[in-house]
Amino acid sequence: MSDDSPTDQFKGILAGASRALAHEAEIEVNWTADAPGASGNSFRVPMPGRSLPRGAAMEARGFADSFALKMRHHNEAIHARSAPAEPVARACFDAIEQVRYEALGANAYAGIRDNLDAATRLRLASDPISRASNTQNVPVQTALALLLREHLTGQPVPEMASAGVDLLRGWIEEKAGADFEALTATIEDQKAFQSLSLDMLQHLDLTQADETEDQPDDAEDEDGDDETEDEEDGNDSGDEQQPSEIASEASEGDEQGDSDSQQEIGDELQDAEEGEGGDEGMMPVNPNRQWTDIPDTFDYKVWTEAHDEVIAATELCDEEELTRLRAYLDAQLKGLQGIVTKLANRLQRRLMAQQNRSWDFDQEEGLLDAARLARVVVSPGQSLSYKVERDVEFKDTVVTLLIDNSGSMRGRPISIAAISADVMARTLERCGVKTEILGFTTRAWKGGQSREDWLAGGKPANPGRLNDLRHIVYKQADEPWRRARRSLGLMMREGLLKENIDGEALLWAHQRLLSRPEDRRILMVISDGAPVDDSTLSVNSAGYLEAHLRKVIEWIEKASPVQLVAIGIGHDVTRYYRRAVTIMDAEQLGGTMIEQLAGLFEEE
Repeated sequence: MSDDSPTDQFKGILAGASRALAHEAEIEVNWTADAPGASGNSFRVPMPGRSLPRGAAMEARGFADSFALKMRHHNEAIHARSAPAEPVARACFDAIEQVRYEALGANAYAGIRDNLDAATRLRLASDPISRASNTQNVPVQTALALLLREHLTGQPVPEMASAGVDLLRGWIEEKAGADFEALTATIEDQKAFQSLSLDMLQHLDLTQADETEDQPDDAEDEDGDDETEDEEDGNDSGDEQQPSEIASEASEGDEQGDSDSQQEIGDELQDAEEGEGGDEGMMPVNPNRQWTDIPDTFDYKVWTEAHDEVIAATELCDEEELTRLRAYLDAQLKGLQGIVTKLANRLQRRLMAQQNRSWDFDQEEGLLDAARLARVVVSPGQSLSYKVERDVEFKDTVVTLLIDNSGSMRGRPISIAAISADVMARTLERCGVKTEILGFTTRAWKGGQSREDWLAGGKPANPGRLNDLRHIVYKQADEPWRRARRSLGLMMREGLLKENIDGEALLWAHQRLLSRPEDRRILMVISDGAPVDDSTLSVNSAGYLEAHLRKVIEWIEKASPVQLVAIGIGHDVTRYYRRAVTIMDAEQLGGTMIEQLAGLFEEE
């Protein structure tokens, strides 16, 4: 053990504690910068950093303890048999069960109690409830879980979520206050506890959708439920339906309930649209329908831009966390970085070769051309030949890397995109080529504040884009690489990657390039799928976002001085972009980026 780093020693101790707590001898613990989770006997917990700060270590312990307690006290077969079909109710049902098995550990061991509290606070930091200013922003499953936790363990609601919980506390306690006491008495019996949980969800009017709706097809998404509820709104029922509408807005957190709920929605949508669902059940189905012609009458609209943001990476994360995320990125891709760096050096040699000086021969004056002295000897009447050294014109160039920050990029693809962009920026900077690194996603799942405004405005038909954009500046073109290096670690942050609206992101990056003074402007797009925003697609025509993307690409390729190239990861982008390449393995990304850039630089 003397050769192990402190984090390796800590991981070994954590794995041993998890085995003891779960009564399972084969548990393994691994670090992750993505959402913590468990798959079989493998636990993925947040990496605490090399210095093992106490708070980060407790968060890692908290997630490991939660997974171990689930393995020991949770029966998945019983849970699956009892789970309600409605997405909102299912999310609450899952969250309630998590509170039950965590409460068993918290009540038995003070150390586990503190660890679980730290993990809960970390989850809440990315949950909408911590920023809720009205009842529509509060996820019912989170508020219900925190109130139940308060009753089962005596722990108060964390301060960051207390304001959000208080917005729904009165409604929940009025409808289901008596159920909390009954649940406390059955905490050790999963079957009895879940039976009472279903009763509580019924008291909260979360499992009565089938009785109030005449829809024959349960594959309606959550937005469809909202519309039905609004049509049936009366003076007496408005307050009761509001929390159900709130819960249909997907939470930014990564609690187990959220993942299961989103997976169910994705499964239901597959009956209505073709395509692949997103990573880990968090993304809606990609509407990859073929479009041959875009009608001239196509009009892309935006419901509101009031909640969009263009933000620097450093403003989304504090310095300490950025440093930790960057350290994790470097450690995770240490082997890959060497390969990409070799390829980058090859690109540098090719670029530098184009910038080398050359000679003009047969000049009247200059340096004597020794290679042509032989002809003077053969023909003494020939005059001496001179040569003049001149610089080859190398166009001043700026390159923008636009990286898809959608949820389906989670894991290996986004990690490799981040490190490839980092190495590319460093290489191009050495060659005198300025580089800008941008990312695009949305601020929320399922529409965010834009959708709330639309609901408040009476839900007019065909509202256009219906989500809050988040465009991230990781590195500005004039910013030195050394200053922006840490910012790329933000891509590893839990909860950052959501939905993707490619057309507007492309226009944003393109506009930034047009404002640059360089002679040559190159825009490289790195994506793994078609534009997907469930909120927008649920209330507009099919393929709405894809059609807009095609029109934007066509305009840039035909009318703009910007050179556009795209790389698709596991997705065929050649049907969108004239100059494009598709790779099936994310580890090919670094080499592909370099080859594509080299080809553009070598063009006249």
